[in-house]
Amino acid sequence: MGFEPLFNGKDLTGWSVIPRSYGTLWPGGPDVHDVVTDFPQDYAEQAALHPAAWSVENGAIVGRQQPLGSGYGGYLISDETFGDFELSLELNPDWPADTGVMLHRRRDSWHGLQVLVDHRHSGSIGGFFGNGLGSFHAVPFALTARFDSAGNAIGLREDDPATSAEPFTPEKAAMLDYAAPVEDFLATWNWLGWNSLRIRCIGERPHVTTWINDVKIAEIDLATLEAPNYDADAVADFLGPSGHIALEVHDNDPVLGTRRWAPDAACRWRNLTIKRL
Repeated sequence: MGFEPLFNGKDLTGWSVIPRSYGTLWPGGPDVHDVVTDFPQDYAEQAALHPAAWSVENGAIVGRQQPLGSGYGGYLISDETFGDFELSLELNPDWPADTGVMLHRRRDSWHGLQVLVDHRHSGSIGGFFGNGLGSFHAVPFALTARFDSAGNAIGLREDDPATSAEPFTPEKAAMLDYAAPVEDFLATWNWLGWNSLRIRCIGERPHVTTWINDVKIAEIDLATLEAPNYDADAVADFLGPSGHIALEVHDNDPVLGTRRWAPDAACRWRNLTIKRL
């Protein structure tokens, strides 16, 4: 069986809009809102009212905050679920725009494995975050922008630990079975243009590999991963053998604010295809 389209290029048939939400930090663990106390008290209510704006423009899915600059995000989630697969898509994020592609995502909560597309200060692209799976941050490098003399962002460079908002550490790369050198990524990334992302996801405790523009970026094995508060058996039982795919518009937070998602930012996705394995 070959690749089949996940997006028809015309409308959002096969996808549903859901608000951004949080939940337990790991299966059976404490709720995010009980640990991180700087969320607004009415966060859930406001998030439900502002689930991000999703549209189709020039053959691409476009995600923005709703309304622009609201600070609340959301997801576009596949109606179908998938177990083993290879996913191929193209994406074009503004700067800054913190987004990602979620795998084995539960529809009723935030839990799932996220392939990061943190196109913002101290972000990482092609690595992984365990949403509600222990919040592990397994990334090969961290990035920030290069600026011209007028202060305009003109490209990406390696993040500087001295000024980082989310410092890269060797422990983050050690969680990966493969971590690309940052130079490999920077040599292939097309600034403010279209880039291809390919994701291979295999197994009930998924082994996941990512490529950007056909350059291998990262590889993780959730069967053997060792990370704080991560339990492979508990996560596998909780998520099950398959789940949804979701695209993200991130919310803002007190740490990064509009450096996480600019008020007028958007991310675009096109040519989404999937091959069931």
